[in-house]
Amino acid sequence: MSVEDNKALIRRLYELWNQRQLVAYYQLYAQDFVLHGTARDMSLGQMKQFEAQMDAAFPDAKCIIDNMVAEGDKIAFQANVRMTHTGPFMGIAATGKKFEIINTHIVRVAANMVAEWWGTTEFARVMQELGVVPSAQPKK
Repeated sequence: MSVEDNKALIRRLYELWNQRQLVAYYQLYAQDFVLHGTARDMSLGQMKQFEAQMDAAFPDAKCIIDNMVAEGDKIAFQANVRMTHTGPFMGIAATGKKFEIINTHIVRVAANMVAEWWGTTEFARVMQELGVVPSAQPKK
């Protein structure tokens, strides 16, 4: 696959996620897919479970891709995620808060499928927005 094909795969992935076409979305992942998270690695099945929890808590989440670059079989990009907390998340009752975070990712593509994913998520920001931890930003 070309670099442009790899970039198109990532754009398609997010298009399917934003439309919640999850069957087609998960078909773009290799069966031996690994998500290299900051806390631990996850298999495709583990990622599906985590994403189901996120979707239940933030069902309107939409991702917009920014700053995509690619070389060889890897694509790096930022994803701006806008969401509203309308369901329980990690024991936190729905707050109704709307907010956005910016995540940074690197994805490896193999055989026209997402094979590996490395990323950083503004998880601390999510916890700040939900009122679990104080914000580092001074109040205005």
